[in-house]
Amino acid sequence: MAIPATTDELTPAWFSEVLDADITGVERLDAHSGTTGRAVVRLTSDDDVPDTVFVKLQPFTPERREFLRMVGLGVAEAKLYAAVGNDLPVRSPHCWHADFDDTDGSFVMVLEDLAAAGCRFPTADDEHILGIAESLMDELAVLHAAFWDQELPWLGRHALSGGVADDDEQRALMAGGAALVEMAVDQFAAELPPAFTELARTYADCYLDIAVLWDDGTKTLIHADDHVGNLFVDRGRSGFFDWAVASRFPGMRDVAYFLCNSLPPEVRRAEERALLTRYLKRLADNGISLDRDLAEAQYRLFAVYAWLSATTTSAMGSELQPIEVGKAAMARTTQAVIDLEVLDFLRDHLG
Repeated sequence: MAIPATTDELTPAWFSEVLDADITGVERLDAHSGTTGRAVVRLTSDDDVPDTVFVKLQPFTPERREFLRMVGLGVAEAKLYAAVGNDLPVRSPHCWHADFDDTDGSFVMVLEDLAAAGCRFPTADDEHILGIAESLMDELAVLHAAFWDQELPWLGRHALSGGVADDDEQRALMAGGAALVEMAVDQFAAELPPAFTELARTYADCYLDIAVLWDDGTKTLIHADDHVGNLFVDRGRSGFFDWAVASRFPGMRDVAYFLCNSLPPEVRRAEERALLTRYLKRLADNGISLDRDLAEAQYRLFAVYAWLSATTTSAMGSELQPIEVGKAAMARTTQAVIDLEVLDFLRDHLG
């Protein structure tokens, strides 16, 4: 069955084929295009199918499609859903169908409509953010333990995959990230503490060496983009959507990414040790032992990644998300870098 390129191609015949059901009507309730194309569709059928589904497909403009094809995110997410989407040990959207074509970068996913399922979507200033964080530590531990030290041959390659030490394309992408960091200094340094500029200069000078440090340690499947905007809450349980940059890295990258990026600084300062302890205990409950000192060192190291993600996103303006959202995350991650004395850590480890 052809992979739809537009929402107009999400026809009753197409849905009938991919859902193996008699779909007699399709009503597009919502559609918009950002990093990917997205649509909420109501289905009419006498068969056992959901009333509504959420469809992810190629962006609606040629420029966006070319960008996504270049970085590989859409195909990578479709590969994950096709391989393990309904076998993940954490709450994630049910996948009714996933397909992709490596040759032209096309992809499509028919997923659970989380809003219709009664899930809610928190923000960084959510009054229940600590409870969300506690649940997330439990879920991350379960996810990481399930794939601990596995090769994951089905995992797609994309711009944020590992392997920088021996991959020319990855090194070029890292160089592009360093250039975005320099752009962020020009735009935002006056609004942020001096440590922001110091870390930016350190990263620009040493990004390949930092990437080698990130690549060290026992690896597992990580969500890799678990800021609060990619999470939902289902009856008190934290869940994950948008698996586009899922990767194979040490699990602490997920932990640091959320705590440094999405927790208000005062909550992170007060609770991060307890949250780390909770994560390590849940890992142990699932048969994985991670040394506390190593975990804390990895946490400080991956605080740099959380900062890098927020900083490069902000440097691109509102291209990927509203600029005010990016700037708030950049401020939170910069404060985390200061609180965790990350610059001293990098000096010790980079020489």
